[in-house]
Order: sequence, then C-alpha cells, then structure tokens
Amino acid sequence: MATRIDKEACREAYNLVRDDNTDINWAAFKYDGSMIVPGGQGTEYEEFKQLCKDDERLFGFVRITTGDAMSKRAKFTLITWIGENVSGLQRAKISTDKSLVKDIVQNFAKEFMVSDIRELEEDYIREELKKAGGANYDAQTE
Repeated sequence: MATRIDKEACREAYNLVRDDNTDINWAAFKYDGSMIVPGGQGTEYEEFKQLCKDDERLFGFVRITTGDAMSKRAKFTLITWIGENVSGLQRAKISTDKSLVKDIVQNFAKEFMVSDIRELEEDYIREELKKAGGANYDAQTE
C-alpha cells in the first residue's frame, strides 16, 4: 500500500516549530501503518532523541539556535531516523516517503539521515548547522 501523509496535522506541527512565539523546537513525524502522522513535539531536544529507537523510522524537524557573539538565529534541520533493526523494505521505502514529508517541511538549512544514536548528539547537529550557516564572527573562541 502506498504511503500517505496527514498533511494538515503535519503542517500544524511544522508551523509550531517555525513559530518564534512558541517554545516548541522539534516535531516528529512517524508511521501509523501506511500513514505518516505527527509523532510528538516538544521543547527539549533530548525528548526527540528518546523517540529514535532501534526499531523505529521517523522524521524530525528541529529548531536549533546557532550564531556567534554578533548574532543568534534559529536554524532548522530535517532528520531522517532509521533504527538499526528496521527491515530492508522499510529502509528502502523511507527514501520515497521522505518526499511526502518535504512537501510540508520545506525550509531547513541541513538534512541528516541517521541510524546511529551517537550521530544525534545535539552538539554535533549544532556544529553542522553552524558550518552550513556561513560566516562566523565569534572572535571569543578563535
């Protein structure tokens, strides 16, 4: 059966993360049968990481504050999590299913495809987003 997405519910979760007036900084999109639906949202990145289990596959849209002494700004990332115990068929489908998610999650600085929980460390994600962000004027750490 072809995968579908609950566009309205997923768009609502996406918009909450993008909204500067909320504390929500991540939203997860998970599979419910052959439907991609919101799988949670929150204010702490560690909460998102806890959803990333060995037998799960999901997408995460995450806001991380980056910047330097001159400016702070929100950067967004799309994370595709594929647990190590996910079957080969489900692994293969996630590539095509990601296009459904990208129809909703359109604005992000960097994309990650991850299957090892160590690659989800917040500092690593932040550094990669910082590299993608361009100039770094923070003379304090140089």
